[in-house]
Amino acid sequence: MKSRILILLFVMGFHIMCRAQSYPWEHPLNIAWSFDGITFSPSSVFQDSSGVPSLVQWKGDTLICAFQWFRQPIGSPSWDRVAVKFSYDAGVTWTDPEPIVLNGMPSSFQRPFDPALNVFNGDSIRIYFSSSATMPVAGQDSIIDTYSAVSIDGIHYDFELNPRVNVSTARVIDPSVIYFNNSYHYLAPVGSPSQGAYHYVSPDGVNFIAVPVIPSDSSHNWTGNYMIESSNELRFYGSGPTLWYNSTPNGGMWNGYVNTNVHGGDPSVIKTPTGSYIMIYTGGQNSTAVTDLKGLSFSIYPNPAGDVIYLTGSEFPEDRGLYFIYDDLGRLKQTGKVDRNTTSVDISNLRGGVYFITVKCPSGDFNISFVKM
Repeated sequence: MKSRILILLFVMGFHIMCRAQSYPWEHPLNIAWSFDGITFSPSSVFQDSSGVPSLVQWKGDTLICAFQWFRQPIGSPSWDRVAVKFSYDAGVTWTDPEPIVLNGMPSSFQRPFDPALNVFNGDSIRIYFSSSATMPVAGQDSIIDTYSAVSIDGIHYDFELNPRVNVSTARVIDPSVIYFNNSYHYLAPVGSPSQGAYHYVSPDGVNFIAVPVIPSDSSHNWTGNYMIESSNELRFYGSGPTLWYNSTPNGGMWNGYVNTNVHGGDPSVIKTPTGSYIMIYTGGQNSTAVTDLKGLSFSIYPNPAGDVIYLTGSEFPEDRGLYFIYDDLGRLKQTGKVDRNTTSVDISNLRGGVYFITVKCPSGDFNISFVKM
């Protein structure tokens, strides 16, 4: 889910009569509770038009959640900004969202996205985020690194020079950082779920050293957040067909996946002093995009995709439906016909990145985005 944020500037100008589109600002953040960290209560809306949450416990009884906020109208001062909310009653009620203030960040930098909070020295907060020293010209390319800033109030942050994590040949996005057993652990997905996650360690939260990549498989996406279960157990809650967690005693050796009952994306979980769990996550399924237009059920899967995607529509008119694939600059890359039931589309010729597929039928035109890994 977080990778979509990089295409917002393009999306603002991309209006191709798409009456059934799924954009980040069309999803809410949800909040749910649990007594075991596995089975969570029915959720309620934490914040509309938002994504990419990072939840931490701060100063004993204070909770703070950072997230990407898409407050309407498009282009407003709080559109596509990192914002924070606070709770002083264990997550029952929350303050209104407030965009963070980032002092000292050069004006040439891309705006911060993918926030990840970490408490240090007891009462200070360091926010890690994705950015680049200049605006990318080729989408999500290798100039995107993880940067950081520090704060004493959770709202006003001072930018720290130089990236915390840089991979010279690839982007690094969706960071998560936590202090566990005398070390800071950094994690970010390499790319597709099967590629696993980057793992770095640091003695001070500023200077990180790469250690072996955390392995994964095709159904477990390491996009999410760390959580401390106990002094002997560090968890990571991640995305997939259902939200899951994996646990480790040291950050490098992982015990196995445990599924929760929650469907969504980008989970952030804390364990409260009373032993209960609070999860904030992006609402809706993140593994397959599904929409409905005038009774037409439409889906695209898998998403993210490899070399083939499948278009499924319950009422596609035979020989009268067409699909059009556009890249993130609005350039038409591929077109073809859709069948009545399921159409397989070979996308092996497409480079990795975000694409939009428009399906035109007599009943209407609609659009869904997908990611080619």
